[in-house]
Amino acid sequence: MTGAAAPRRRGRPARTGEGEGPGARERILKAARTEFAERGYDKTTVRGIAKAADVDPALVHHYFGTKDEVFAAAIEVSFEPAMVIPEILGQGAEGIGERLARFFIGVWENPATRAPLLAILRSALTHEAAAKVLRSFVLRRLLERIAGDLDVPDPKFRAELAASHMIGIAILRYVIQVEPLASADPEEIVAMVAPTLQRYLTEA
Repeated sequence: MTGAAAPRRRGRPARTGEGEGPGARERILKAARTEFAERGYDKTTVRGIAKAADVDPALVHHYFGTKDEVFAAAIEVSFEPAMVIPEILGQGAEGIGERLARFFIGVWENPATRAPLLAILRSALTHEAAAKVLRSFVLRRLLERIAGDLDVPDPKFRAELAASHMIGIAILRYVIQVEPLASADPEEIVAMVAPTLQRYLTEA
């Protein structure tokens, strides 16, 4: 009789499924974005994401943990902060308001990223768990890092002001579709918003 089998690593699937292997994480993220976009936060489940990605649900937990963490990862795929922040900060404080406004509007104008972001924003308006994830990501992983790197007083407060401005635009333009904002040219919005973001993030 052989000894007891070595315990499996926590969070790994109990069986080897066809969905495992290279690319599984990316398939899970793609499926998660689609599920959140089509079903909203409350009706999306880890099991449903796993089914759409053709993987064992335990593999979703292994890569991302909880549903909230999958949700946060789906947001990150749309914003890609690791790439965006150096690009926004790379030219210094001058013009940062325009670069941030152009990036934000560009993400929403892109059909590939707008659909999941709409679902995320709608979910955040009605579900505290989704709102918590969105707050954590937008403030801590994007705006606070930008404001902190600029070395200005009260970076968190400034980040919140910038976030309130941009999320307000997203709600009115893309969710409620209030005119004339809903049909305004994106460049016109960038030109109007950029000076305000510049003031929030740089003026002492």
